[in-house]
Amino acid sequence: MKVNLCDFDKTIYDGDSSIDFYNFCLKKKIAILKHLPKQVLYIFLYKIKKKNKTEMKEVLFSFLKDFNNIDEVIEEFWNKYYEKIKKWYLIKNHSNDIIISASPEFLLKIPCDKLKVKDLIASKVDKKNGKFIGENCYGKEKVRRLKEKYPNIKISNAYSDSMSDYPLFEIASNSYIVKKNNIIGLKNR
Repeated sequence: MKVNLCDFDKTIYDGDSSIDFYNFCLKKKIAILKHLPKQVLYIFLYKIKKKNKTEMKEVLFSFLKDFNNIDEVIEEFWNKYYEKIKKWYLIKNHSNDIIISASPEFLLKIPCDKLKVKDLIASKVDKKNGKFIGENCYGKEKVRRLKEKYPNIKISNAYSDSMSDYPLFEIASNSYIVKKNNIIGLKNR
């Protein structure tokens, strides 16, 4: 099976969907600011390597437990923010695309369903409390999850905004860095 891999944030989505979602939730419920001191502390602890990325992001998403209707909030969010899907991506066929992202799976499901992509592999996060189920889907973890789900996969093209996805680039025939709407080829195999 030959597929294309696409990172989500800053690659096919103009921005960071998790940050946009947090800001959207903040406008809906200012009380989530009560989590800010612990969130800032964990960002600091992550920066000085006392906490890993999964632990830090789990605390960042702890605000989710303050919403009883999180599915409605997610739907409202995408009704407003779907327009941030980049034009270069909207005009192509997505039936052979796998979106692979460190963002929470629950957050990306709506746009991926709407785009009719082949599959979504993302961080498994409980949308009721922000707890991670496994590791953050980032760097080498993306390749591990991809190979676990599709052991015989062949990657035609890999798209990302960041060299943190180099592990994906290594297994793709063609690799591309996406900066805004510019797509820059890195290598061909």
